[in-house]
Amino acid sequence: MKFIFLPVSLAGFAALAAQQPALAADVSATVSDTTDAATGGGADSGQSRRDIVVTAKRLDEARASIQPKLGATSYTIDNATIQALPGGDNQQFNQIILQLPGVVQDGFGQFHVRDDHNNLQYRINGTILPEGLAVFGQTLSPRLIDHFSLLTGALPAQYGLRTAGIIDVTTKSGLFHDGGSVSLYGGSHGTIEPSIEYGGSTGSTNYFFSGDYRRDKLGIESVDGSSTPIHDRTKQLQLFGYVDHILDENDRISFVGGYSNQNFQIPDPSGLHAAQDGPGYEVGGQTDYLSDDLDERQNERTGFGQFSFLHDSGPLSLQASLYGRYSALDYKPDVLGELLFNGLAQHAVKKDVTFGGQVDAAYRLGSAHTIRAGVVISRDRGTSHTTTQVFPLDTDGNQAGQPIAIVDNGAKTEWTYSAYLQDEWKILPHLTLNIGGRFDAYDGYRSEHQFSPRANLSWQPTPTTTIHAGYARYFSPAPFELVATTSVAKFSGTSAAAPTTLDTTPFAERQNYFDLGFQQKIGSAFSFGVDGYYRRSHNLIDEGQFGAPIILTPFNYRRGRIKGVEVNGSYSEGPWMIYGNFAYAKAQGKDIVSSQFSFDPDDLAYIRVHYIYLDHDQTYTASAGITYKFRNGALQGLGLGGTMIYGSGLRTDGSVPNGAKLDPYAQFNLSATYRLAGPGIELRADVINVADHVYEIRDGGGVGVGAPEYGPRRGFFFGISKDL
Repeated sequence: MKFIFLPVSLAGFAALAAQQPALAADVSATVSDTTDAATGGGADSGQSRRDIVVTAKRLDEARASIQPKLGATSYTIDNATIQALPGGDNQQFNQIILQLPGVVQDGFGQFHVRDDHNNLQYRINGTILPEGLAVFGQTLSPRLIDHFSLLTGALPAQYGLRTAGIIDVTTKSGLFHDGGSVSLYGGSHGTIEPSIEYGGSTGSTNYFFSGDYRRDKLGIESVDGSSTPIHDRTKQLQLFGYVDHILDENDRISFVGGYSNQNFQIPDPSGLHAAQDGPGYEVGGQTDYLSDDLDERQNERTGFGQFSFLHDSGPLSLQASLYGRYSALDYKPDVLGELLFNGLAQHAVKKDVTFGGQVDAAYRLGSAHTIRAGVVISRDRGTSHTTTQVFPLDTDGNQAGQPIAIVDNGAKTEWTYSAYLQDEWKILPHLTLNIGGRFDAYDGYRSEHQFSPRANLSWQPTPTTTIHAGYARYFSPAPFELVATTSVAKFSGTSAAAPTTLDTTPFAERQNYFDLGFQQKIGSAFSFGVDGYYRRSHNLIDEGQFGAPIILTPFNYRRGRIKGVEVNGSYSEGPWMIYGNFAYAKAQGKDIVSSQFSFDPDDLAYIRVHYIYLDHDQTYTASAGITYKFRNGALQGLGLGGTMIYGSGLRTDGSVPNGAKLDPYAQFNLSATYRLAGPGIELRADVINVADHVYEIRDGGGVGVGAPEYGPRRGFFFGISKDL
């Protein structure tokens, strides 16, 4: 079923593969050396402050050592790099991630890593952030990030359940970022975004808080390519807080919490009439409705919290965490308009609450072996309340009366259990084998489990060359919060009847993943790498938008095959930073074996015996960027930069499902910043889509695709911030 008025959302810097951002020793020294003056204390207070800084830094390093990358492919971006991007930390987090290799832009603010649909796991300071129901909104603001890494490829055993990519965020803590700023940013599309952030420390306690509020008239991507789409306003509030307390030289407790409340209007196409463009229904004698007048809205709310205890002494490092997340999605239809255009109008409220515990530990047996182990247990409770207005139909499929309401409510609880054990074995000084396995099980809409072996080999034949190879067996349950609870039979004989009543519950995806790559440094400034991967999946998970509420539904292809190659390069020397990434990928699936009610029977029949491209497959993807900072002379404090993203086009319907692709596109952005060090003021100006290139991300065609979506049109934005 195609819907003619559905959303589209908003559309990063050096992909420094296999490099760690530095909480450098000279930063600690700078903080320590200025402590006496700041506190008014003498030698004892200065020494105490230095001790706290050294302890905090060592505990941060211990936390990172518990969950190292160990042969996975890793790309890292720090806060300074975020600030150099067009938009800086005023942009959405997904826009930054698009600058990394192999990340493909999609509508609704989504992105795909290595041609996987979703299958992403977010971690904050090493602790899992449970999945939520957000579709358009971004739960995490770039303001809270000290640095983050995207881990992909053949992951070591500590990473499971969501395996296409691990987005591992290390937050600002206050200790290394004393002070803060207040800023105002805005410009095209009616954008205005005030924000504040502040961090510091007192005694053994460190803290950081941030908040921002955004309003604009381009909340979701335009459905017709217009730079001023109809009915597309958004209001978005994001809050974040971090507090830690050093108990002693070996122990620290910390709390992380965040909240977002985001409202979106669903953009309208222009100039359509239900009488001509709809299926021909009438309500109380009315048959026409202008698409410009549609009033559909979606609200997304998320709150999360994590409490962690970190211990590091002798050979043992351990972090234990309790976490929770609440998310809710409320879609409010334009009842009359949707009935006349689509034959149904559904008010949907979905809520999901997750609580869990996570323990990770590393024990160093000696110079040759480090044992790592951990467990994760979580409970997920999801509820769904829908009221759908539909038309009764006669046996010939014609309207047989005025709209009726069908209530369909459901709730379910899922438990997930995971445990892993692995050994980092340094076979030779420059040759390391990490071998282990993990066991995952879940009990929800289905009950499934799997043991998954992992092996990664890392070899450094020269000080400037690193080669890695890995194998991972993966087990990924369908996203619990998105599994459809619709009772298909309730809608038989109505205008919302499904093409088929077959509705198999989605399965967990089981995957064999092979990865091989290298990274080469040339001198101190230039680095480049190549990474290739090949995946074979059983019950490959994809997601589609089926119906008017903007809620994605998971389904399975019985067989899946995905392969690709990524190339990355970066140069950083003096005032220059330049990077470029290029990726090739091919993703196909065969035989849809779950959530079949969402598909046309003819499509199901074809896909049953033929491999087709996945709708989010994009053959070629690229990103690039350059920045230059003037460090001397009259222009000292001025920074100039630009970024680019390129896509060869997502899939759309052709002679067979997903048999064609959209046109390729390239989007260029520019940025200029100027810092007045004396008063602590920074000015910035950004131009998004400099050439005002009109391009489609989606055209509404393809398996599981419901609406056309266009990239952002040219926009001019300006900001000012003041240090606190």
